[in-house]
Amino acid sequence: MTVPVRILGIDPGLRRTGWGVVTVTGTKLAYVDCGVVTSDGDLPLALRLRELHEGITRVVQGFAPDEVAVEETFVNKDAQATLKLGHARAVALLVPALAGLPVSEYAANLVKKTVCGAGHADKVQIQAMVKFLMPKAEFKTADAADALAIAVTHANHRASHALTRRHAPVPGMSTLAAARIAAALAKA
Repeated sequence: MTVPVRILGIDPGLRRTGWGVVTVTGTKLAYVDCGVVTSDGDLPLALRLRELHEGITRVVQGFAPDEVAVEETFVNKDAQATLKLGHARAVALLVPALAGLPVSEYAANLVKKTVCGAGHADKVQIQAMVKFLMPKAEFKTADAADALAIAVTHANHRASHALTRRHAPVPGMSTLAAARIAAALAKA
């Protein structure tokens, strides 16, 4: 029998960070919960980041995920907005890392392609597919739906991440030793 794995998906944002929790048992996907952590736009950046840290910490402690998936930052035309998103993303990566959880990252296009079949799907398509995949899912915002889509993406790609971690070179291992191990694995 396959052991259920609880996955937390996080869609980072300085104003609204979406989160979604799913459980995967074998190939069966089940919705657990989702929501949004917000920060007060009138506060200084440091205090907004603290609000995000506290909110994500509550989610991690409350749902006790086994693994976490976070959307990667995309670069947009506004460098200042990209930098602020990077700060929020750092908090989204840091909280589960401090809790000792494995964290994987996924590009937005991969999330869209995994959930919708197209790398340029819009928010409405993502919401529709998340609802199709998990009919019991109840999300009030696009951020929460996006976070569920990130969790679904991780559910579909987690085996390849585990394989990569298992065969990653050990810190301090020489490049020659790593190359020998890689060659041995290629022959197997």
